[in-house]
Amino acid sequence: MGAMTPKQTQLSRRRFLRGVGVTMALPWLESIPVWGSAPVTPGGTPAAFPKRFAALFMACGINSTHWWAKGAGADMELGKSLEPLVPLKAKMNFISGLFNKAATGVGIHPGQTGNVLSGAALQKGAELRGGISVDQVLANHIGQETVQPSMVLGCEQPMTGYHETNFSMAYSSHISWQNATSPVPMEVYPSLAFDSLFDNRGSKRNQSVLDRVKEQADDLKREVSASDQAKLDEYLSSVREVEKRAAATRPDKKAADAIGPAALALKRPDNGLPEDIREHMKLMCDIVALGFQTDKTRVVTLLLCRDISGLFYPFLNVRAAHHLASHEDLADSYERVTRYYVSQFAYLAGRLDAMKEADGTVLDHSFLMFLSNMWSGSKHDSTKLPILTAGGLDGALKTGRVLNYQGRPDADRKLCSLYLSVLDGMGVKLDHFGDANARLEGF
Repeated sequence: MGAMTPKQTQLSRRRFLRGVGVTMALPWLESIPVWGSAPVTPGGTPAAFPKRFAALFMACGINSTHWWAKGAGADMELGKSLEPLVPLKAKMNFISGLFNKAATGVGIHPGQTGNVLSGAALQKGAELRGGISVDQVLANHIGQETVQPSMVLGCEQPMTGYHETNFSMAYSSHISWQNATSPVPMEVYPSLAFDSLFDNRGSKRNQSVLDRVKEQADDLKREVSASDQAKLDEYLSSVREVEKRAAATRPDKKAADAIGPAALALKRPDNGLPEDIREHMKLMCDIVALGFQTDKTRVVTLLLCRDISGLFYPFLNVRAAHHLASHEDLADSYERVTRYYVSQFAYLAGRLDAMKEADGTVLDHSFLMFLSNMWSGSKHDSTKLPILTAGGLDGALKTGRVLNYQGRPDADRKLCSLYLSVLDGMGVKLDHFGDANARLEGF
């Protein structure tokens, strides 16, 4: 048998709960090392915790009237659309004025979207041509340290065909790109994203993962400290709650039985999408949170809605679909849509901030970003983009700030300069990325 690869060596030292057809990673525990060797450096000082990156995307811009912030830290004042972030003011940043040069002057929609995480110029016509996205750069550099190099999730199915601008609709449907010509396949089914998180497979796939690891979980509780026992109970309860909600989106047993054994091999359940978009988005955020908490992955993108989205929001009393609603972006109805999407970002950040890791939280060791492909849906204006961040990458980045780059020279307000700064904070040093070769000043 050949020598183990660095990834195999890293993962072989991890602590898992295993059952028939399931592997459950564990959260950080103070009393035992679950992510390999004990978290100390050779000099005896505590090692840095894993740093995580997540990008959440909302298409077609925001309501700019209520998209503002001023002040700093706990005293920061937030506009109406940002109210869901009030509890996290000290751990967030409000950034305005950045733009993506390659997404301007190319027509509306696809050409403004497919490069939002890459900064690459996009090619029209049948052949896709863009650039690798920042999340996949991270996956290539740090992905070997986790079971899944990255998670690419979405809450709306991709589109096919071409836009009137002659750009492929693939650019409107994907923000994560593994190279210049290939988007990363996006998982939109919560039940399958959950299965991936716990390596849930085989004939027992529709049985509870917790039931299959119960014996090992009980044994582990006897090994750890009292505080870790409480943490394990909280973690397992969270998994159970998410599992039950994800299971509700699987094909029902009668439908699976009608198909027979072939049902187990289906890559996509026929009726596996929650009918309520609120439950769909919350489930995906919960799956991201569990992936970060257990260090199953450190890199995630979540496309909450794609460009030219057809999602409806009857619970917000908004009659038009997302894309059409964005054409009245200053209306109260679209403000409610904007605030709803900010609440999804706040929900994920809050979940991570409630997960303790030593003297901090998972959010403290992470970088979350919320962005859209344009500022104004009525004008299709991408000369500046709305951006929110949360988490400071274990002190590598300052938070609680309002940063305005509007009015600066274009060279000083590049979105890709922000990505270079984030890559630095994640421990990935590059000379350039996309159209930028300098870090974002002041960030």
